[in-house]
Amino acid sequence: MELWSKLRNLDAYPKVNEDFYSRTLSGGLITILSSLAILLLLFSEIRLYLYSATESKLTVDTSRGERLHINFDITFPALPCSLVAVDTMDVSGEQHYDIKHDIIKKRIDHLGNVIESRKDGVGAPKIERPLQKHGGRLDHNEVYCGSCYGSEESDDQCCNSCEEVRDAYRKKGWALTNVESIDQCKREGFVQRLKDEQGEGCNIHGFVNVNKVAGNFHFAPGKSLDQSFNFLQDLLNLQPETYNISHKINKLSFGEEFPGVINPLDGVEWSQDNSNGLTGMYQYFVKVVPTIYTDIRGRKIYSNQFSVTEHFREAIGYPRPPPGVYFFYEFSPIKVDFTEENTSLLHFLTNICAIVGGIFTVAGIIDSFVYHGHHAIKKKMELGKLG
Repeated sequence: MELWSKLRNLDAYPKVNEDFYSRTLSGGLITILSSLAILLLLFSEIRLYLYSATESKLTVDTSRGERLHINFDITFPALPCSLVAVDTMDVSGEQHYDIKHDIIKKRIDHLGNVIESRKDGVGAPKIERPLQKHGGRLDHNEVYCGSCYGSEESDDQCCNSCEEVRDAYRKKGWALTNVESIDQCKREGFVQRLKDEQGEGCNIHGFVNVNKVAGNFHFAPGKSLDQSFNFLQDLLNLQPETYNISHKINKLSFGEEFPGVINPLDGVEWSQDNSNGLTGMYQYFVKVVPTIYTDIRGRKIYSNQFSVTEHFREAIGYPRPPPGVYFFYEFSPIKVDFTEENTSLLHFLTNICAIVGGIFTVAGIIDSFVYHGHHAIKKKMELGKLG
C-alpha cells in the first residue's frame, strides 16, 4: 500500500472534482478554435510525412569522359527544310556536319500544318545510277568517276558531286548556267527541292550526343549546305537575306528530365526584322549545371540544368558570319545534388506531440486570461466601481 501511495504522489496530472469545474462560453469558443487549429496542423504534418521533401547540396563536379544528351524541338516558320542542317563542334576538335540520325524534319506550310515528315531528313531520292566519265552509267563493282564536263585540270580528275563540278567551273572562270544538264546536280535534286519548298517552314526535332566539354550546336546551312547555298545564289539569284532565321524553341533540354526541372528556353520565340534587309546569327550562350536527382527509392537521374543569355549578331562586315541559330554551351564546375527524403517516424510523432501540447497550452493561457479578466470586470461592476 505504501508503494501505491508513493506512486500517487508522483502523479503530475492531479484530478479535480467535477463539482469544482466552471464551464464558460469563452472557454467553449476557445476549445473549438484550438481543436480546429490542431486538426489543420495535424493534416499538414501528415501530408509532409507521407510526401517526400527534396534536399539539395552543392559539390565539385569531378566527372570526366561523359557524354551530353541534347534534346531539341525547334520550328522555323519561314525556312525550308532543305536549307537547315544540324552541326555540332566542341573544344576537343570533334565536329559533325549535317547530322541526320536521330533527327526528324517536318515540312510545314505558312499555317504550321505538316506537309511531309521523314526520319532521315527531307529530300528527293536519287534518280538512276550515276553517269560515268566515259559516258555510261555506273556498273556493279565499278568505281564512280563523274565527268567534269570539260573543266578537268587533268585526265584522271573526277567530279562526283554537283559542288565539285561547280568548283571545277569556277577554277576555269566559267559560268555554270544550265544546272539541269549536269548529271550530278540532277541526281542530288537540291535545286529542285528548294524550288519546291519555297514559302515553306520546317520543324526539326530529335537529339544529339556530344562530348561533355564546351562547344556549340547550331541550326544553319551545314558545311555542304553552306556551299550549296552560295551555289544557289548564283543559280537562283538568292540573297543571304532570304535565309530567315525566325524561330520558336518548343523544347530544349540537356539530359534526362527530372521532377521540378525548369528549361528556360521552352516556348521562346524570336522573329527576324526584315526591314533592314539583313540576316545574321542568333546566339544563345548557355551555362550548363550538372545535376543528379535521387528519388525516394534511391534511383539516380543524371541530368543538367541551365541558364541562358541571348544575342543577335547582324551579318555586317567581312567575312560575313554564317546565318543560323547557334547554341554555345559551357559547363559549371559545381554540381547540384537533389535528394528526396521522407520525415522519420520519430520526428513525425515529436511534431504531433508538439502541436497538440503547444496549442492546448497556449489555449489554456488565453482562456485563463479571458476568464480572470471577465471575472474581475464583473466583480467591479457588482461593486459599482466600473465607470
